[in-house]
Amino acid sequence: MSAGSSEPLVLLPGSGCTAALWSRLTLDGEVLTPVLREPTLDGEVDRLLAALPERFALAGLSLGAIVAMALVRRAPERVSRLCLMSTNPYAPTPAQHEAWAAQRAVLADVGAVGLQESLLPLLRSPGRTDLDAEIVGMAEELGPETYAAQCRLQDTRVDERPGLVQVRCPTLVVAARDDRLCPLERHEEISRLVPGAELVVLDDCAHLSPLEQPEAVSGLLRRWLAGAAGENAP
Repeated sequence: MSAGSSEPLVLLPGSGCTAALWSRLTLDGEVLTPVLREPTLDGEVDRLLAALPERFALAGLSLGAIVAMALVRRAPERVSRLCLMSTNPYAPTPAQHEAWAAQRAVLADVGAVGLQESLLPLLRSPGRTDLDAEIVGMAEELGPETYAAQCRLQDTRVDERPGLVQVRCPTLVVAARDDRLCPLERHEEISRLVPGAELVVLDDCAHLSPLEQPEAVSGLLRRWLAGAAGENAP
């Protein structure tokens, strides 16, 4: 746990990612990094609530932040602080359902590594090819079955915006300016909906901000945990 927080920090990674997403961060104290494994949103929240401590600070990126939004909606008394990064509060569109079905077909054909390699231009900035081995390595670690379960989990998402207006814990929203998957306006809407939320935008950064800008993300998380971010919730 970082200074100012008595609860552990839970970090939920996005689709195609493992705990290695957070490996470049410098955070103090107890940090828990579960991987998403269930094929439904409710099933994943049930699994996490059964496994996690009674109370914790919660941060998630992309699909991990979607699960975080559902978790705080289901069990707000368990979450002391909330951080949402590179994410989308909307229910899936027909085009997204088709895309995830296509990804499952790619997984069946060329495996997790092949799918992740095809997604690299969406996951990192064009000039950050130095991150490719780490990004592809996470998919290899997941394997095709877990990666496919995450694609199916995406299919079960719901519109989280009605629940966001009920959030009462200090909340930090982190957007990446160059994120092609989850654009800035989604995060602006989240920050408007959550009472007292703080929005921070990282310039020169794409979807996987903890890998591209670990120092900036580490600093934001430490400040948030210490009580200097998102403290205006009623």
